[in-house]
Amino acid sequence: MVTRPQFAVPRSSKNLVGAMLVALPLAVWPRSAAAYRPFDGTDAAVADPGEVELEWQSAGARRESSQTTLIAPATVVNIGLAPDWEAVFEGQLETPLSSSTPTSLTAAGSFLKHVLRPGSLQNKDGPSIATEFGVLLPDSRGDSGMGASLAGIVSQRWDWGTVHLNGEAVLTRNHDADLFLGAIIEGPADWSIRPVAEVFYENEFGRSETVSGLIGAIWKVTDKLSFDVAFRHALTNDHAVNELRAGLTFGFPLPPLSTSRK
Repeated sequence: MVTRPQFAVPRSSKNLVGAMLVALPLAVWPRSAAAYRPFDGTDAAVADPGEVELEWQSAGARRESSQTTLIAPATVVNIGLAPDWEAVFEGQLETPLSSSTPTSLTAAGSFLKHVLRPGSLQNKDGPSIATEFGVLLPDSRGDSGMGASLAGIVSQRWDWGTVHLNGEAVLTRNHDADLFLGAIIEGPADWSIRPVAEVFYENEFGRSETVSGLIGAIWKVTDKLSFDVAFRHALTNDHAVNELRAGLTFGFPLPPLSTSRK
């Protein structure tokens, strides 16, 4: 996994207000619980208070049947609010390349993530356990509505690698029930370039059933910067879906709001 960046930033109300001012525009600009690049699932870790972690995909492509869609950009913003708590905002722009359909904002959502049990991802013994819950925002086109999600995440790191298990229940934007079960496997955390893989099963009851596999790599440049690339192949209702992902994750401290008066 990408190590969460560490910064010595005051844990004050200024940071919380500043975090919300930074995040709210991004919440409407740019799936279920917010993902950890380049996966569909996530890890049982959060940003430290006063930190911002930006996951950015400048361009990606998805091909389903005869339709090709450009996904650019896809963005996730994680903001540390308090010890073991972070706010997550995400979304992506999708542009169909096989038709004249206009670009639309999709997969937007706002979430809270909480570490219930600090563990190996927090340099302690045993598994790390977290939960994430929030609202799914309507797409910019079409008649989709609001949705909601609740996820549980268990992560364990060993010398040989890290495993993240995800389970999620979702009320979709179309108000259907959805179940997501996934597993992420990563190579040793101390490797600068580590292989990664993910498998998941998702069932949107009465609409679609998906089995997906992903392989890729994460290049950790520093504790604050990493790049990733991955290829995902899935079957949705027996139709093939192929997707190429490439992006980066970087972290920085949130500057406090100035209270000086002229």
